[in-house]
Amino acid sequence: MAVLISPAADAATKAPTPKATITKAPSPKPTITKKATSTPKPVVKKKVVAKKKKVVAKRKPRKKKSLSPSPSPKWPPIGFKSNGEVFAKIPTAKELIGTASSNSTLAKQLAQLVDGKPICEKYSCGAVQLASLNGCLWWEINATLIGPTSADDKTVRTFGSIRTLIKASAPKEVITALLVSQELLELNHSLSGISANCHHDGATEIIPSSTYSPVTS
Repeated sequence: MAVLISPAADAATKAPTPKATITKAPSPKPTITKKATSTPKPVVKKKVVAKKKKVVAKRKPRKKKSLSPSPSPKWPPIGFKSNGEVFAKIPTAKELIGTASSNSTLAKQLAQLVDGKPICEKYSCGAVQLASLNGCLWWEINATLIGPTSADDKTVRTFGSIRTLIKASAPKEVITALLVSQELLELNHSLSGISANCHHDGATEIIPSSTYSPVTS
């Protein structure tokens, strides 16, 4: 609020006492100013790309297969006839084929061709399975080939003899000897008088070998 005073007049006269005039000063109105508001900018979040881990397949260790030892052959062998330390058996055709499936030497002998035919489909053959308690350095097998004289004459006669030498065998090992003649199969020959000798001394002849000696009339 402001106070205003007027100037003085003559001294003789009383000047009226000036009254104070009170004037109200306009009260200042508050000025409202708008504060600048900042518009918040949207925050762009970067996408976090998760790195893919390479999955490495772990190899499982293979189980080791334990090889069981081959079972020892039954002794004495079933179906064999014995004479001292020597055991022998005449195998059937089925048994001979079964043995050849696991015996490469015998399989090659049976597969040998004569005039385009397997040898035992052209000539009369036989076989014998052998074993020895103590083993042999070499074997000697002898047999006689017999049969009808001809297709018309059924008289049985001897056609020849077979002598076969084969390699050594271990104790209780079963081996097969193929006995081959040179007589045609059509006459239905058969082998008789088969004998096998187990030798423990060294051989002076060629082994293996086979000799057919026909009977001369």
